Amino acid sequence: MGVFVAALLVFSCSTQESTEEVLTDEPVPEPGNPIITEKYTADPAAIVYKDTVFLYVGHDQAEPGHGFYDLREWLVYSSTDLVNWQEYDVPLCAKDFEWASGDAWAAEVIHHDGKFYWYTTVTHAENEAKAIGVGVSDSPTGPFKDARGSALVTNDMTTDVDITWDDIDPTVFVDSDGQAYMFWGNTQLYYSKLKENMIELEGEIKTIDLPHFTEGPWIHKKNGYYYLSYAYKFPEKTAYAMSDNIEGPYYFKGILNEVAGNTNTNHQAIIDYKGQSYFFYHTGAIPTEGGSYRRSVSVDSLHYNADGTLQKVQMTTEGVGAVE
Repeated sequence: MGVFVAALLVFSCSTQESTEEVLTDEPVPEPGNPIITEKYTADPAAIVYKDTVFLYVGHDQAEPGHGFYDLREWLVYSSTDLVNWQEYDVPLCAKDFEWASGDAWAAEVIHHDGKFYWYTTVTHAENEAKAIGVGVSDSPTGPFKDARGSALVTNDMTTDVDITWDDIDPTVFVDSDGQAYMFWGNTQLYYSKLKENMIELEGEIKTIDLPHFTEGPWIHKKNGYYYLSYAYKFPEKTAYAMSDNIEGPYYFKGILNEVAGNTNTNHQAIIDYKGQSYFFYHTGAIPTEGGSYRRSVSVDSLHYNADGTLQKVQMTTEGVGAVE
C-alpha cells in the first residue's frame, strides 16, 4: 500500500475489541495497483475534502476458498497524492446499525452542510433482506453513528423485482441547486430525492431502465452532463449513460471498464482531483489468494472526449503515479 509502513491499533468489528495489526517492515513498494495491499478491500467510494482524497471501502474478510462474501466493516483511507494512503481506525461496522444483522456491502460517503453521511448496504434483521442505512459523522474519518435508528430503504418499499437483494449499492449526488438524490438497486435501478436533512426520502421512489443493469450505480456531473455508470451484465463490466437532466432520460454510451481481472464484480468511483479525473475500481489481483471474495482496490486515469463522452478506462499495474 504505497509507502504507509507502520504498526496500527485497529478496531475490529468482528471481535469488538482492539487488536494490534503489524504491517510489513519490508522495503517500500513502488507505486502501482492495487493501491491497498495489506488488506482485501472492495466497492470503493471516494470524496475530495480539503485537498485530500478520502477513500471508503468494504473489508473483504472471507477465508481462502470461502464461497461467498464476508464483509463486516468498512474502512477509510486518505491520500494527497493517490499513492501514499493512510488508514484510520474502523469508522463503521454493519452491526453499528442495531436493526441490522450484518453484511457491510457497498456504500458511499457524501459531505453536505458540514456533516458526512454514509449511505450503506446491510442486511435487515427483521426479514434478512438487504436494506439501506445512513451513518453520520462530523469527520470524514468517523466514527460514524446511525443517523436514523432505522433503515432508510427496506425491501417492502421496492417491489418492481421480486428479490431480497435489490436495495443495495446506494450512491448519492447533491446537485448545484442543493437538491440531493439517491440512486441504488440490483436488477432494477431506483432513485429518489432526499430531504434537506439527508436522512429521509422526499417523494416517490422512481425507476430508470438501462441496458443490462446489474448493480453498482455511480452518479457524477461534468460540464453540464450527468454520467450514470453501473455494473453491466455478469461477470460485471462497467457501462455508462449520459443525460442533461439528473432524472433522465439517460442515453446509453457503452462500456467504460472491462471485466476486472479475477473477480466477478466491478464497482467504480469517479472523482476529479488536482485537475485530473480518476476511476477507482476493484480487482482480485492480489496474488495471495485474491479473487471474487478477496478483492483489492485500484485507481487509474479517466479521460473525456471532446464531445463529453468517456474513453474506456485502461486498467494498469503501474497505476497513476504520485499526483502533484
